[in-house]
Amino acid sequence: MSLVEAKSIPVLPIPNRKVCARSIFGIDVDMEVPAFAERTQFVPDIDQAYVFDKVTTIAILAGFKHNRSVMIQGYHGTGKSTHIEQVAARLNWPTIRINLDGHISRLDLIGKDAIVIRDGKQVTEFCEGILPWAIQNPTALVFDEYDAGRPDLMFVIQRVMEAEGKLTLLDQKRVISRHSGFRLFSTTNTVGLGDSTGLYHGTQQINQGQMDRWNIVTTLNYLKHTTEIKIILSKEPYYDTEEGRESISNMVRVADLTRSGFITGDISTVMSPRTVLVWAQNARIFDDIGLAFQLSFLNRCDETERVIVAEYFQRCFNIDLKESASNLIMGR
Repeated sequence: MSLVEAKSIPVLPIPNRKVCARSIFGIDVDMEVPAFAERTQFVPDIDQAYVFDKVTTIAILAGFKHNRSVMIQGYHGTGKSTHIEQVAARLNWPTIRINLDGHISRLDLIGKDAIVIRDGKQVTEFCEGILPWAIQNPTALVFDEYDAGRPDLMFVIQRVMEAEGKLTLLDQKRVISRHSGFRLFSTTNTVGLGDSTGLYHGTQQINQGQMDRWNIVTTLNYLKHTTEIKIILSKEPYYDTEEGRESISNMVRVADLTRSGFITGDISTVMSPRTVLVWAQNARIFDDIGLAFQLSFLNRCDETERVIVAEYFQRCFNIDLKESASNLIMGR
């Protein structure tokens, strides 16, 4: 997102309505949450079929209502960022996601000097980054892959994590206060202790002083088998037959096996609910569930792991792919 785009969000002083969490999110909790009456272009789209995890939803809603900084931890593909977006979408809360990969620098967040044209002349002018703009506006800022962020970024973010936190721009001799409608969220694969499993190369240990500033830390796991089936069927009603439901159930079983294999370190690629949906859609296109599996997921896997993944498929569908061990042994 560019600075020009960010500045186009309408500035609202405070959220101007309240919504009932029980009626909006379908969870058994008595909570009224602040929200906006009008949507802007930066409010995420609503997924009507989305299924909310109760504990995670309550944690996110508490962040919005009480101005708490919220961290969501979980394995890859559990839908951590999507969960925040879907809550924000129903509150009409403008949301900005930033992936803290190794390419994001301190200057990207804070801002830097740039050459601009003023009155027909080139002049050097400081252009704010997304962080100073965001904290001055009623936005939800989501840091994806927070535990992969560079150490210099962590200390910049730490300045604004507290409810009364301020951001000091030394070069500009400015101190920026947080807008009352600014909210802060993050998603991580670890809980700040680094990666001891080998599953998430590049993650960092997070300073415990900074971890203490995350007021709420929750964990989001993979969906239950029956819940994931229900979601796929709601998006692809074509499969809502006895045979179709069995096919979707087997697809989700394959996905469950990849997740178990990922957790145990047998494979390095995991099948998310989104990938299962794509597989179901491609199966309709190609009219071949095995070919659709290859084109939707198997070809993404490391070549050395495709035998294992093909075996997952064979166990669920009783169909041998060319990558399966039995076919390789027989030279097919």
